Amino acid sequence: MTAHWFCPDRLFDGRLREGLAFRLEAGRVAELRARADLPPRAECRAIAGTVTPGYLDLQVNGGGNVLVNTTPTPDGMAAIAAAHRRLGTTGILPTVITDRPEVLARVVEAALSAQGRPGILGLHIEGPHLNVARRGTHAAELIRPLDAGTIAHLRRLRAAGVPVMLTLAPEILARGQIAELVAMGVVVSLGHTDATADETRAAFAEGAQTVTHLYNAMSPMLNRQPGVVGATINSTAYAGIICDGIHVADEMVGLAIRARPVPDRMFLVSDAMPTVGGADHFRLYGQDVQLVEGRLVNDEGSLAGAHVTMAESVARLVGVVGVSAETALRMAVTVPAELMGLPELGRFAGRQSADLICLDDAMRFVGPLDQVLAIS
Repeated sequence: MTAHWFCPDRLFDGRLREGLAFRLEAGRVAELRARADLPPRAECRAIAGTVTPGYLDLQVNGGGNVLVNTTPTPDGMAAIAAAHRRLGTTGILPTVITDRPEVLARVVEAALSAQGRPGILGLHIEGPHLNVARRGTHAAELIRPLDAGTIAHLRRLRAAGVPVMLTLAPEILARGQIAELVAMGVVVSLGHTDATADETRAAFAEGAQTVTHLYNAMSPMLNRQPGVVGATINSTAYAGIICDGIHVADEMVGLAIRARPVPDRMFLVSDAMPTVGGADHFRLYGQDVQLVEGRLVNDEGSLAGAHVTMAESVARLVGVVGVSAETALRMAVTVPAELMGLPELGRFAGRQSADLICLDDAMRFVGPLDQVLAIS
């Protein structure tokens, strides 16, 4: 890096801005300044397109041929994070889906040991406390009520300072259990649920903060029955959404974003599986899952996660759904950082250059900043 100052066409620091330059020192952003205010005779190296903090994905089942459930180790989580980092996502919540109690215990131990490794933000536990009627690809025989074992795992994780998201179906819980989890510092997400709108609103009132992959695996919005979807869209709760053109129609993604009563409550998730950065198949619950025309399909014919990156999702939001570039970046960086109590990950100043990425004018991922600077 021979230039002292770097001048991208646009820079995202929570807002998409033009006319800014940044200076690196010891591999970290030491200063942001308007180009007009640069020191006399300062050398400014131009960067085409947009420079932004890397994407944050709060639902990552796997990547690079590794699945959290089948490789529940710190090295497994690190391999998944590394696979996604190469594709523009610099922070993930490794996500364990419904499984046997001993598998969940191993994942929790791995998450405790993996903290501090690059790109691992915490842990997302998706199930097993779900509604069988909305299980999707989750194994029916492994779904069970919220139990003392899960609560003990959550207490350990939070006592160690590990950020945790727990996806559950509120209708199978007793009154007050969500409030207990939230008091622990757990981010409670409603998902794989057949809850009514009233049950959904009651869960939000108890402190549930978000929902898991809006529209998918939840009671739909009907004219006289708003369901989880309608109750969420009309609320101020957060909502993750998959934008791959498969899980949710692009028109419905746009509708949800535009219809929210307050801004900055929608965020992107990939729901990625091992095929992202890996081969076109993997094993889950003893079944083969195959990538067929962009869809991951199990032996039952059900969708089994997604084959999409956050970078592809951002580009689709802008190019197909018609969302502004700034809104798309906030959905991929700012909002997930705020939801998980990690607002510093949504800022540009102070970030390591290894956690910055470059996008072209169509908001497509070009590469990590360090790589772009090395080859340009």
